[in-house]
Amino acid sequence: MKSTLFFVFSLGFIFSAGLQAQTITGAWKGKLGSIKTELKLIKKGDSLVGTSYYFTSKTKYRRYSVRGYFDPETNSVIWWDDVLLEEKGSSLLTSNREPFLSVADFNCPGENTMLLEGSTTEKDNKDKPTGPAAMQKTDHSQFADEWDFVLDNYLVGANHPDIIDSVAGIAFRPVTIPPGFEAVMDPAVPIGTPETSGTSTAEIKPSRAPTAAPSPVETPAVPAAAIEQKFAQRTNKLQTVIPVTSEKIELRFYDNAQVDGDSIALFLNGRLLYKNIRLTDQAYTVFLNANDLQDDNELVMVAENLGSIPPNTSFMVAIVGAKRYEARLYATENSSALIRFIKQ
Repeated sequence: MKSTLFFVFSLGFIFSAGLQAQTITGAWKGKLGSIKTELKLIKKGDSLVGTSYYFTSKTKYRRYSVRGYFDPETNSVIWWDDVLLEEKGSSLLTSNREPFLSVADFNCPGENTMLLEGSTTEKDNKDKPTGPAAMQKTDHSQFADEWDFVLDNYLVGANHPDIIDSVAGIAFRPVTIPPGFEAVMDPAVPIGTPETSGTSTAEIKPSRAPTAAPSPVETPAVPAAAIEQKFAQRTNKLQTVIPVTSEKIELRFYDNAQVDGDSIALFLNGRLLYKNIRLTDQAYTVFLNANDLQDDNELVMVAENLGSIPPNTSFMVAIVGAKRYEARLYATENSSALIRFIKQ
């Protein structure tokens, strides 16, 4: 009898703990800046997916796919509008039409009250704040979409990664897809601590020189002045956001497809770090020290050329402590790939 009661108690405790850990999943209503917003967030590992609706009425709204991260240890939440999926109505506010990126704290001030409170900026420009983020969890969603099935059945099986991925494949299908602009992020994967011996903690520097592997296209080195000009003239497009939760950050850059002579430069917070990086199937590795970073940082990948097969694409692996993040970066003669690192 005692063992049975202990089993029931243990099962109840585990289920309650699971409920507590998953409460970020759900529908949220409130405002981002001054715009009425409904947000649907679904937790998948450390990652978040879902949709955001900016609206003036039920028939006049903009809908974006949403990606982000949730840290249950600190209750920090980062999410951003990824791709515009739908726009209805013509009387939406003409201002603040840029997609948003929000950073908030998840807190529960009352038994039945859950809040997301923080700040919002333009997704592609952290220097353009758009106001506070003030969202409250709700039981009822005003806008019906594919994620409602997951929200309604999350605790009874719909939290399985395969189901979430399947729904995302349907829900993230916009009317028009911007060619090549898609950040791909895997849930955080436990890995061994990266080797950083021999790397100065006071500097940001690569672990090795760019690979000298042969390329189908031999391109001359680009002068720093020309690279600075490219950086200044091109628009930065956010590809992904990475939470900084560890002292060391390791970044590995590869050619995303066929090795065709792609060459890139990296800028951190407006300062040129490295140039003439030839992308190959071997990693070009950079270490960042979190102590040298600001609270919100911008790493920009500028295409020095487009290789023999445009556009310039790279595959980036970021290792932050024991977590791994991945993104496919896309840069052209008109835009550069932006990665934001936000301290938790």
